[in-house]
Amino acid sequence: MSATGRAVRPAGRTRAAVLSYLQPRSATILVLGASCGLPLLTITNVLTLWLTDSKVSIAAIGLFAYTLLPYSFKFVWAPLLDQVRLPYLHRVLGKRRAWMVIAQLGIAVAFAGLCLSDPHTHLFHVAMFALLLGFCGASQDISVDAWRIEIAPVEEQGTMLGAYQLGYGLTRLATAALAPAIAELISWRASLIFLGCMIVLGLGASLLARRPPESDARGEVRAAEQKLHFFGAIGAAIGWFYGAVIAPFVDFFRSHGWVGLLILAMIGLYRLPDFVMGTVARPMYRQSFSLLEIGTMAGLIGVWVTIAGSLIGGFFVFRFGIARSLFLGLIAVIAGNLMYALLAASGHNIAIFGLAIGIENLAGGFAGTALLAYMSSLTNKSFTATQYALFSSFYALPGKLLGGTSGYLVAWFAHQRHSFDSWLPGLGALPDKVVGFVPFFVTTALTGLPALVLLILVLRRDRPKAA
Repeated sequence: MSATGRAVRPAGRTRAAVLSYLQPRSATILVLGASCGLPLLTITNVLTLWLTDSKVSIAAIGLFAYTLLPYSFKFVWAPLLDQVRLPYLHRVLGKRRAWMVIAQLGIAVAFAGLCLSDPHTHLFHVAMFALLLGFCGASQDISVDAWRIEIAPVEEQGTMLGAYQLGYGLTRLATAALAPAIAELISWRASLIFLGCMIVLGLGASLLARRPPESDARGEVRAAEQKLHFFGAIGAAIGWFYGAVIAPFVDFFRSHGWVGLLILAMIGLYRLPDFVMGTVARPMYRQSFSLLEIGTMAGLIGVWVTIAGSLIGGFFVFRFGIARSLFLGLIAVIAGNLMYALLAASGHNIAIFGLAIGIENLAGGFAGTALLAYMSSLTNKSFTATQYALFSSFYALPGKLLGGTSGYLVAWFAHQRHSFDSWLPGLGALPDKVVGFVPFFVTTALTGLPALVLLILVLRRDRPKAA
């Protein structure tokens, strides 16, 4: 409906969706999206190939998925970033941008440590700096997501996320295409130095971004003090803890009731197929394709398809609503995982490689934008960072926990190759190096079915604001 109460015609909504991409804040979130993608995509795209070329075992590479666990537990320290105002930096930059800058400086330190480490002799050091990279990256996400939600109205969150995903996709291009090419032509250390320098773009965007209106939990703090009859320093401490840590969760379940549990479960399972398969996707590519072929397909082609999927997803959210976009995105994610099973069985087939990359990346970009827009619609402006961190933590947690076992699952499927011939005929005839990947990717596709059931239940009982 328009401000006058009349329904907005489809053509008007289409024009508004396109124009929302041209707002100055869309350019800012594009660069911040690139900065947010840098830590996570370095771990998933670059470290896995680096470790593979360093002859680290597939089981150990799978365990590196746990360096991304900070993304799944960021709700633990999100209340600090939501309510604590940093001395001096808050006055100059505001709450959100100050924490962005601190996180980005930590990312720079983590890259420096990785550049000075060698997987042959210091694998533990590589793991610790990767963990620091994941922690600082998750902290950056907390503040950037809160800034995005607070700077734009709810109806523009889909297109803001489309621009964010565009920036994310450009970083995917750097990590999936340029970094492997630099590694092959020069060295992996040179590749890491190149990526580490990219954090300067994020710092620039943080310093130049517009400061959004700020709110906090002071009202909840005062209410807690009055209710508990604690005053002075003790009352302030108890009230702050309630307002910063407890109130965001109370507010969410007060708004959604028991359906809130279904919402969290659906969020956690929605991208499970992609998260579980992501850790071993590039080791699977490496069994049949060169680094330059991987960089071309997974990078140059895959990244632009992901960007297209993200922009289309943002348009769909604005034009057709969150509910329809969520449903379509999940179906596409399941199809993308099945294409990876076909790719694993096809060996060195460039055409199948391009098709699988295209479907999976288009689905991932579209579904990611739809889900993030849905999570944004659930937040209360008084607890933006904490509530969104809760949702995005649940969004990643099951996939990250199971993703660490992906290497072992591939090895187990390979060992049981002849046991699966009844439901995957011809599996036993595949080469040893790829035989475990086929049933693995079929299994990851099937993990999307519980999310589909939960999505239907949630949408029937709790329609999103922009449905």
